[in-house]
Amino acid sequence: MGDEREKLTYELFGRAIRELAQAVADDGYEPDMILSIARGGLFVAGGLGYALDVKNLHVMNVEFYTGVGTTLEMPVMLPPVPSVVDLSEKKVLVADDVADSGRTLKLVHDFCAEHVAEVRSAVVYEKPRSLVRCEYVWKRTDRWIDFPWSVEPPVVRREGQVLDS
Repeated sequence: MGDEREKLTYELFGRAIRELAQAVADDGYEPDMILSIARGGLFVAGGLGYALDVKNLHVMNVEFYTGVGTTLEMPVMLPPVPSVVDLSEKKVLVADDVADSGRTLKLVHDFCAEHVAEVRSAVVYEKPRSLVRCEYVWKRTDRWIDFPWSVEPPVVRREGQVLDS
């Protein structure tokens, strides 16, 4: 990974979401619910929810990245974990900002697979090394991505918000 970064603006993000939603619609996939992977997937899921007219949105909190290029050994689901009853027999669209290593998406996909009618994934970016090949991808890149919501440092730092590896 070089110094060059992929830079996503809010304006470009809006276009990316519309194009992702159009790809889902063109494919004929009609999800019953969108499951976002927090935190970056929240933005994606919200946009897709509006564009696809899906109001049933759920959140799965997964901790993996602890900084630029630094991760925990394995992704970890954080509470509250969605109830499998809420997922039962649904067509689920998993939404995230990026499939980097794919380990977080794989964890969520595997969690869903045993309980849902069908699970597919939509991401803004997918990297070549991802373990998961997403059905819906706006752009493929091998660069580090500067997302508009995470490029600036937090306004305040709160202790205990990131798990230590």
